[in-house]
Amino acid sequence: MREVVRDRIETFDRTYSRFRPDSWVTEVARAPGSYTFPPDAERLLGLYGRLVDLTDGAMNPLVGASLEQLGYDAAYSLRPQGRPRPAPAWGETTWRAPVLTVDTPATLDVGAAGKGYLADLVADVLAAAGVASFTVDASGDLVHRSVQPLRVGLEHPHDPSRAIGVVELLGGSALCASAVNRRSWGEGLHHVLDARTGRPTSDVVATWVIAGEALVADALATALFFVPPARLMPEFDFTFVRVNADGRIESACDLPGEMF
Repeated sequence: MREVVRDRIETFDRTYSRFRPDSWVTEVARAPGSYTFPPDAERLLGLYGRLVDLTDGAMNPLVGASLEQLGYDAAYSLRPQGRPRPAPAWGETTWRAPVLTVDTPATLDVGAAGKGYLADLVADVLAAAGVASFTVDASGDLVHRSVQPLRVGLEHPHDPSRAIGVVELLGGSALCASAVNRRSWGEGLHHVLDARTGRPTSDVVATWVIAGEALVADALATALFFVPPARLMPEFDFTFVRVNADGRIESACDLPGEMF
């Protein structure tokens, strides 16, 4: 079972990682053209297409070059190289499943939803093998399938030793988090970028989303940095917590837990 899980993770990484020289994403970054992705890419990149529209272009998987410009590159240099720039536009001419077409070399980064999607894929492997009760912990992204609920503390975005609340994750659901204190490397520099400017966002500091799939929860946890929850609620079934830069905390009325 461990080998099967490792193989699934390796396949995903070899497709989507911009940190390894042999991935499909790295190949796309080298030259323009049309690239046929694996069939499972539609769930991931198709969701990005919906969120590009819902966030008015702020959440765009072609933001990878902007991240590299700021120093979050394959070598983890963490040294900005010049001024950040907007990401190329994403639309139907870019992604028509299963083909990605780019007119110029483009750096795909699926970090806003990819880790959650991988957690779902690992959960699918376990379920297919007959494992009835488990939790996939992908460092901030959880898939919980069990008759027993799982209590999870929500880390204070400015003090990792404290929690600002607790939620109860029921079987068959996923919890994903995003925060600017993770993967940050300088004053105002972190991994949550507005693709329209290529610059890190500053209005929101942390989000948590509970949904039926980690793919959706992870993607919405990022989308909430750019748009209010009401913009997303007609399109997705989820609950949330959002911490704003001014200290205000927003949470859904149906949140299965409590805020301190």
